[in-house]
Amino acid sequence: MTSFRQPTALPVAGLIAAIGALPLLRASGWFFFVPLGIFVFAVWAWRSGTDADPNGVRVRALLGSRKVEWSRIEAFVPAGRDKAQAVLTDGTRITLTAVRPMDLPRLVAASGKELEQAQ
Repeated sequence: MTSFRQPTALPVAGLIAAIGALPLLRASGWFFFVPLGIFVFAVWAWRSGTDADPNGVRVRALLGSRKVEWSRIEAFVPAGRDKAQAVLTDGTRITLTAVRPMDLPRLVAASGKELEQAQ
């Protein structure tokens, strides 16, 4: 299995920031949302990512995940400088969390098939 994840520093920094924001709770109850929001960010950074194996691709987000079989994926396309998307056979696009355009050959290699190069 090939996994793509957010940089490890993100959830660690989020947890440190959430702990650092706890003294704000003494100032006012309204500050409850500051450490809570930072903690949610840390959980997202720890959980989100994309996993690929010979069966398909699983895209993980904060609250759920989506499994897509290789037969349903028509193409992978860059979506900006640091993002990549999977184009499905029905035309919908799925953003691949933590996958950059330069990671696409490694993602395709997880399928056990060759990446076709345009001439």
